[in-house]
Amino acid sequence: MRYDRQILLPEIGEEGQAKLQAAKVLIIGVGGLGSPIALYLAGAGIGTIGLVDDDCVSISNLQRQVLYAEKELDQPKAACAAEHLHSLNSEITVNYYPERLSKQNARELIGSYDIVVDGCDNFATRYLISDTCMALNKPYVYGAICGFEGQVSVFSHGSSPKTYRDLYPNEEEMLRMPPPSKGVMGVTPAVVGSIEASEVLKIIGGFGDVLSGKLWTIDLRTLQSNIFSL
Repeated sequence: MRYDRQILLPEIGEEGQAKLQAAKVLIIGVGGLGSPIALYLAGAGIGTIGLVDDDCVSISNLQRQVLYAEKELDQPKAACAAEHLHSLNSEITVNYYPERLSKQNARELIGSYDIVVDGCDNFATRYLISDTCMALNKPYVYGAICGFEGQVSVFSHGSSPKTYRDLYPNEEEMLRMPPPSKGVMGVTPAVVGSIEASEVLKIIGGFGDVLSGKLWTIDLRTLQSNIFSL
């Protein structure tokens, strides 16, 4: 059976697998972070996955965005990603939206799913995701990377939910900042995206310690990792 290895885990079992198959998860951004997030959630049997991305595949993506291949250059990422996920697991539903998340479509898109996962790369979109998830009472699994470093948290979830604004309170100041360097090792999003996928599975399955109200960080140059309270 496809899911035998994870059903053997006492934290999952048949009941947990049924929860995964009933879950609907929206991934916003299907690039470096979104690639491992999408692959591992599809492999785990998340019943419905949504993909939001308005970009096309470029040659510089292939160093870290493992969902794509050279033959897909200049094609829409969301459509290509959906095709790859279907080829990995034909039992799940994959919806794709080749558009950018905006104030006009955020409530409709996010409202159709149980959990939102962050695969994006800019502050404005993260504030929008966080605000919308808080308003709709949807867990928001946040992740960000730069160079060899990454961080993950879970917002609008748990008994004392936090938001992206608790991590970065001053939106105007953040939006005025120059864009961070685009330099990144391909393995950085692989590690951080996998942690994000793990948080999604924990939320759905109801096991483990979810990073709600906490920030996990890692530096892959030293393997130094920390968990901070927000």
